[in-house]
Amino acid sequence: MGRTKDIIVKVIPSRIANEFIKRHHYSGKVVQNSCLHFGCFLDSNLHGVMSYGASMDKNKVSKCVLNTGWNEFMELNRMAFDEYLPKNSESRCIAITIKLIKKNAPHIKWVVSYADATQSGDGTIYRASGFILTQIKKNTQLRFNPETKEVIQSMQAFHKMIKDYNKWDKLEGYQLRYIYLIDKSCKLNVPIIPFSKIDEMGAGMYKGEKVTLEERKFK
Repeated sequence: MGRTKDIIVKVIPSRIANEFIKRHHYSGKVVQNSCLHFGCFLDSNLHGVMSYGASMDKNKVSKCVLNTGWNEFMELNRMAFDEYLPKNSESRCIAITIKLIKKNAPHIKWVVSYADATQSGDGTIYRASGFILTQIKKNTQLRFNPETKEVIQSMQAFHKMIKDYNKWDKLEGYQLRYIYLIDKSCKLNVPIIPFSKIDEMGAGMYKGEKVTLEERKFK
């Protein structure tokens, strides 16, 4: 385990979390729905942040698990780490946050998160953390702003009332949905997808580059 056992994970203010995410997340953006932020500290300094909150389409996502109450699940909607932490730190930090949620918010029965294989990766960290793959779909929601060089999601464009959004170039790729059942008595209402399906669909990515699951073992 090495130095990963020395990492301290604790709740931090949104201001500190958002500043870190803007610097270290590939999108450079925060999710406004985030309401619970965990900081990952090593050698007394902050080197990682995980932000949880409500899903954007809460009504639809809640149906992924049978008999889910309105406030019985959360989305891990931002995760950012710098290069200081040792290997496998992300999966250990996720495990700690889930334990803290289970202890301090026992009404939360499951967690959902999405891997953006279009820009980043296909969810290696989630698979290592015991999440279940429940969806692989083509990402049709991202377009490239030719002026600012930003990647904008369709919902962001709607809220910002961007008129030329549909004229911009689409980004090709996939989005993968992962679910972690904190309450093991919960029953999924969606199919479990084997990880091998990622390669079958050509959805594998690592740090923005196409890669197979086998190739990733050597990264």
